[in-house]
Amino acid sequence: MIQHLKRLLGIGKPDPMRGNSIIVNVEKLERRVALLEDGLLEEYTVEREGDQNIVGCIFKGRVKNIEAGLKAMFVDIGLDKNAFLHFWDAIPAALDADLEEILRSSSNKKKPKNITSKDIPDIYPVGSEIVIQVSKGPIGTKGPRVTTNISLAGRYLVLMPFTEQFGISRKIEDPQERARLRKIVQKLSIPEGMGIIMRTIAQGTRARHFVRDLAMLLGQWDEIEARRVSNPAPACIFQEPDLIERTARDFLTDEINQILCDDAETTEMIRQIAGKISRRAKRRVHFMPTSTQPLFERIGIQKQIDEAFSRQVWLPCGGYIVIDETEALIAIDVNTGRNRGSKDVEKMILETNTEAAREVARQLRLRNIGGLVVIDFIDMRHRKDQQTVYKVIRDRLKKDKAKTQVIQISPIGLMEMTRQRINESLRDSMYEPCPYCQGRARVKTPMTMSVEIQRRLNTVIQKHRDTIGDIIVIVNSDVLNRFKSEDAKLLGELERAHSGRLFFRSDPTLNRERFFIIDAQTEKNLDHA
Repeated sequence: MIQHLKRLLGIGKPDPMRGNSIIVNVEKLERRVALLEDGLLEEYTVEREGDQNIVGCIFKGRVKNIEAGLKAMFVDIGLDKNAFLHFWDAIPAALDADLEEILRSSSNKKKPKNITSKDIPDIYPVGSEIVIQVSKGPIGTKGPRVTTNISLAGRYLVLMPFTEQFGISRKIEDPQERARLRKIVQKLSIPEGMGIIMRTIAQGTRARHFVRDLAMLLGQWDEIEARRVSNPAPACIFQEPDLIERTARDFLTDEINQILCDDAETTEMIRQIAGKISRRAKRRVHFMPTSTQPLFERIGIQKQIDEAFSRQVWLPCGGYIVIDETEALIAIDVNTGRNRGSKDVEKMILETNTEAAREVARQLRLRNIGGLVVIDFIDMRHRKDQQTVYKVIRDRLKKDKAKTQVIQISPIGLMEMTRQRINESLRDSMYEPCPYCQGRARVKTPMTMSVEIQRRLNTVIQKHRDTIGDIIVIVNSDVLNRFKSEDAKLLGELERAHSGRLFFRSDPTLNRERFFIIDAQTEKNLDHA
């Protein structure tokens, strides 16, 4: 009991293996933040020098063109690619399903005209200026997606300058607490035409903290308005804070037992941000000086990060999941693997699927992957077992800040779900397609290359029969081994059909799918691939 109290108060030696911890690693080219739950990596974010994270940034843009067929417009915001604004994202937003609407007691004025998608081209004609916020960063060849429904996130509140709506997060479930927060909302002095949302972290917070948070957000909006007036389009008029500040703002809650950082200056900055929250929050921030081992390796995070890029992820029961990430969807396959612990087959299948459901929810957050996700669970005969697995993944996804939607397991054992895709996945941000296989994750076999090279040689011999003599063929060593063994007879026949001789050389540095056919006398490159 005493140790638990010490952890809550941030007293004593920090222990990242117990409770919820945030680990911050600061280097010259990279800043990394890891969220641990009892030592298990749950979320991992990387920000590199020169990276431009524009999600949440507010721009004053100019409408470049309107595509009526797409029901969208493209907006110049000063970046390489124009931003994509769907007509739906330009309509004043309805309150999110995850929020409970609160009616304003003094709201007696007439309701504004109902705007539909048909009105958008008239409201924002080509060449007009428009204030938009980036809701999804550029992914692959697509430009950023934007919305006119601006929101500014504080610690406890979200300010919506263009929407007269008031809401409380439905994740706050206690009826008495919701009633208390409703009274606080109705007493806050909010300018006409604006609205606010109470975040989940608002639970248990005193009224004075909301007043302070609202004043900070209104001051921030005044600065944005001033920049909007003084800057010609296109211009960025609000920049989201960097990774460290966002971490302190969004993650430093009562659920977090400690923040450990290996950089003294960054630690002090986090302490200053935490100090604005409470003295108790400030005491949870600890400086962990660099020793012979980097902080992430010392705590055991690095190994978990390396596993995040593995296609196959093992489960505690001995089963495993296989994750294939494509441009259109994420396919996840569940297998029993080495799980042979129970003679009851149905019990063993349920155990594997349950652990897989927990791990899938974790991996989606960890890898920051989104879009359409299809999970192929091991077939379960009983509907009760299917419901158990469905409930497990629903409960685990409650921790996910990205919006998710899950459909019940289908009769053929598939579960479909979607996860909000805001930025590039961890894999796409840290890896690039292989220059050899072009992202196929496959290379041609030595036999395939032997067939192709022999076919190309035949073409070269026929084309240059009277002009060349000896020919040199440079190939990968794997292909040469094939030439020396299985295909030696075929190459001998090919040489006899030619007036000169064929010489084969290997280059171990050459990609297996590359080869060169050279005129031995002039060393002129006759053909290559």
